Amino acid sequence: MRSFWCHAVLLATLLHYSTSLPAALAEDSTGPKTRVVVGYRIDLDSFNLGSFWFTTTLSGSDYRVQGAGHFSILGGLLYDLRTTTASSGKVTSAGPEPTTYMLSYTGGGDSGQLRMTFDTGAITALSIIPRRVRDPREIPVRKDQLVGALDPIAAAFFLARSNDPNGDLKVCDQTVPVFDGEWRYDLELAPKRKVPVRKQASTAYARYAVICRVRFKPISGYAPDDPNIKVMAFTDDIEVWLVPLSGTDMYVPYHLQLPTDSGLLSVTSTTLRIEGNPQAKPSP
Repeated sequence: MRSFWCHAVLLATLLHYSTSLPAALAEDSTGPKTRVVVGYRIDLDSFNLGSFWFTTTLSGSDYRVQGAGHFSILGGLLYDLRTTTASSGKVTSAGPEPTTYMLSYTGGGDSGQLRMTFDTGAITALSIIPRRVRDPREIPVRKDQLVGALDPIAAAFFLARSNDPNGDLKVCDQTVPVFDGEWRYDLELAPKRKVPVRKQASTAYARYAVICRVRFKPISGYAPDDPNIKVMAFTDDIEVWLVPLSGTDMYVPYHLQLPTDSGLLSVTSTTLRIEGNPQAKPSP
């Protein structure tokens, strides 16, 4: 379960890291509610594994993100996994301030749940059910490594914004500190290139996508000989494609790819819509 799940968590983090808010939404504390709904298709090489949906509700500076996914192989005959996840907190001019994070899964005869709470940038409580027997070789997570670390969904509110609708490679200049409840790691992004993307009926994407190279930098909470860590830490082939959202200064994920020992795991956006009053105007 962990082999599949660690890649799914990393993909979810990449999906969320760049889903930034328009500046007006981030600063306004009294604005109307807005919903952003994004759907993604997940594939392993040429095989479809399932899909994931994220719904972000914004009310002034408060945010709540809810996600649900269904992954299966051969209609669930070989593998069937259902997941839910949620995160809440505030967006400030300095970045996100998460307050809660939850993730649960069931499938393959296994189930579990993880919960974290935060206060002023620090993790104050962590609950994992069932508790896993820790490998004595694991590098322990220190308290100082958790200061400022984001849960995988709160990483969505890193303010990767640009007024350039034609593919600003500067949005790739980010290092995202993440703690998923077990692993503490950084995602180091750097610009690669930009490419034209055709507008599709199911999305609002057009113009250009910027391609960011992603380096997975493990810090603690893992065993040095973990094969999943080795695959992700030593590859240069992890990419996230970001596209500008028309009428805003937002850049959102369009496509992701992550090499695994089973093949190329990829995620592609299938739909995107904004509901309510997003006040979607580029920042001055």
